[in-house]
Amino acid sequence: MNLNEEIRSLAAEAKCASRGLMTLSTADRNRCLVAMADGLDRASADLLEANARDMETGRGMGLSEAMLDRLKLTEARIAAMAAGVREVAALPDPVGRVLDERVRPNGLRLQKVAVPIGVIVIIYESRPNVTADAASLCFKTGNATILRGGKEAMHSNLLIAQIMVSAAKAVLPTFPDHAIQVVPTADRAAIPALLSLPQYVDLCIPRGGESLIRAVMDCTKVPVIKHYKGVCHVFVDREADPAMALDILVNAKCQRPSTCNAAETLLVDWPIATTFLPQAAQRLAPYQVELRVDKPSRAVLGANPLPEGLTLKAAADSDWETEHNNYILNVRVVDGLNDAMAHIARFGSAHSDAIVTRDEARARRFLQEVDSAAVYWNASTRFTDGGEFGMGAEIGISTDKVGARGPMGLDELCTYKWIGWGTGQVRG
Repeated sequence: MNLNEEIRSLAAEAKCASRGLMTLSTADRNRCLVAMADGLDRASADLLEANARDMETGRGMGLSEAMLDRLKLTEARIAAMAAGVREVAALPDPVGRVLDERVRPNGLRLQKVAVPIGVIVIIYESRPNVTADAASLCFKTGNATILRGGKEAMHSNLLIAQIMVSAAKAVLPTFPDHAIQVVPTADRAAIPALLSLPQYVDLCIPRGGESLIRAVMDCTKVPVIKHYKGVCHVFVDREADPAMALDILVNAKCQRPSTCNAAETLLVDWPIATTFLPQAAQRLAPYQVELRVDKPSRAVLGANPLPEGLTLKAAADSDWETEHNNYILNVRVVDGLNDAMAHIARFGSAHSDAIVTRDEARARRFLQEVDSAAVYWNASTRFTDGGEFGMGAEIGISTDKVGARGPMGLDELCTYKWIGWGTGQVRG
């Protein structure tokens, strides 16, 4: 069987499984999810062994330390992965929820009801926990899922899916065999082959950098919800509380820089630049952050010796629109709120942006006028996350405007259909 035939078979099996999933009750799905979580916990040693092979592959590919951190599984991360699946099981089931209801003058009763989307392809890079998160969310909402992770995580991803399916079948023999599948090849041709099958695949959700999104959009024949890069900003206004601004900046950049909701650019209002930037440099130095700065920032920071561990470099034009996923921070001095918002509008990726200020009027303008999936006043961009939003695990963070936007949880994995309840009505 050649690649195209293999992918076609995989997609057809997923479509068949999606019909089987429609027959499972909420209780059945929740029982399977709890079993999946228990299975992941029990298989911790096997998962660590598989992940060690992936880590070796990642190092051979020359992945950065930040990207290797995204790839790495530990006992704590496996436990967190299992806990995330249990959280999904505990969440209310959106399938079957009545979204709207009306009775027409002729007595015809209409209901708008949440239903599964069908077959969802998810394409992502590095992070094996995405496999469990995505599979559990799709299964909870009655969707079959086809997962395509990066080649660096192949062993981890295949084993996670295998564990989840085996655990579900142990407690529910009618669990559809192909409800959760991982594309078993690293061949890049698998993606266009999969996305050329709209008769089987209902939606694609790509999570990754610009090159991945463009590759998907160039070849797809199925609908796509884009989970684009996170070029996130923290704007420190002239009326900011300095201590709060420093805490937010360090958290947004350094807590986990490899994530899409980590800050990539610091914008500092010019009246406070001479005081705030040296303080920021001191706080960022222990993390060995490289600052890529504009000329005004360089003039301020270069006036005194840099703290040990900090690197200063002139920002290239491309830096302002780059998701570094590393301990690299762009720094720019701006002339007030309008200048900051103009910078975000030009270079941002409509993901997550924050303002730190004590001025409520400026904050409200920022919240209203910055057109991103999530905007914050006096809070870190790192909160853009399904778990932090109370959604349980997330399928990703959409930067699209049509359809889902921001963290995608259970509700965003449903579509709807209209149901008509009649008593013999016919249209005149």
